[in-house]
Amino acid sequence: MPKIASVSTYQPPYTLEQTNIERLTKELFQDKISQLDRLLRVFENGDIKTRQFCVPLEWHRVEHTFEERNNLYIKLASEYSVEVIKACLENDAFLEHPVYPEEIDAIIFVSSTGMSTPSIDARVMNKLPFSDRMKRLPIWGLGCAGGASGVSRAFDYCKAHPAAKVLVVCVELCSLTFQPNDYSKSNLVGASLFADGAAAILVCGDEVNLTTKKPVPHIINTASKWMPDSENVMGWDIKNNGLHVVFSKSIPTIITSWLGPFIGEFLHEQHIRKREIVNFIAHPGGKKVLKAYEDTLELVESQTAISRNVLKGNGNMSSPTVLYVLEQYMLQQNRAGDYGLLVALGPGFCGEAVLLKWGD
Repeated sequence: MPKIASVSTYQPPYTLEQTNIERLTKELFQDKISQLDRLLRVFENGDIKTRQFCVPLEWHRVEHTFEERNNLYIKLASEYSVEVIKACLENDAFLEHPVYPEEIDAIIFVSSTGMSTPSIDARVMNKLPFSDRMKRLPIWGLGCAGGASGVSRAFDYCKAHPAAKVLVVCVELCSLTFQPNDYSKSNLVGASLFADGAAAILVCGDEVNLTTKKPVPHIINTASKWMPDSENVMGWDIKNNGLHVVFSKSIPTIITSWLGPFIGEFLHEQHIRKREIVNFIAHPGGKKVLKAYEDTLELVESQTAISRNVLKGNGNMSSPTVLYVLEQYMLQQNRAGDYGLLVALGPGFCGEAVLLKWGD
């Protein structure tokens, strides 16, 4: 079974208190949205204390064109990718010895908050000594599901190429997509929730001779699920001035009714009972999303505690968020043989599930 040998995350430079973000949002939207004070409660009710941004809060007081935002996305996404890749390949919490960039056979780059052709991974290859024969697989548009999907595609690659080492890199700069002239409820919810972040994992095939310092998760199998005619559940509306967030208020209800049967079917196919799952690695899309996970999968709050802590300290960073949760699970002491389930949901509407088993 391919294994996740290392994981690292990156903290953007500006850590902002939720109360300060709420104050600026109120200032920008004052007299523009009816019943604003009532709607602003979403900031206080979301169980988020701090978030990290790639720009200072004052940056949002000035209008910025789509071109300016996107150019900044390309610059910073490239820089953050380099930093988190180096941290992952040199992470002595997991690796007995560093892995060098030239040893990497493929890179899967995941993002949905900016546009770049050539993609960010090509730009990163000019900054680190990767092989010029390395395979590249950029993934765009999966939003919050992107991190789990990147893990799944690395699993597929390593099953086909068991001697391969694959990097999955997720970078999202959600703060650059904020629209100060969009007075929709979706934009207000996004302003209360989204943040910036980057994460990278190293996935190794069965024939890779690489020793880890502690048991790490091996990938048993993965599953994808798509809901027909659900394009308007979440995503972007792309307009002249940039990306405008789309949120349906029905997301928690959809999760409660749709996710449970999907996960139940997947675990049944793998001959695993739900109660055997020790580590539940959930993408914390928000407080209500985590509650929906608990309801539909019959979880207790202790099983989503790490996801809640990541949400509290980082907000929802879209695709890398589930890898922040995975990092915390991998840093704790796990017994060989423990099962884990990594789950994330995103635009489409879609879900991605990854069944893990810790081993040496």
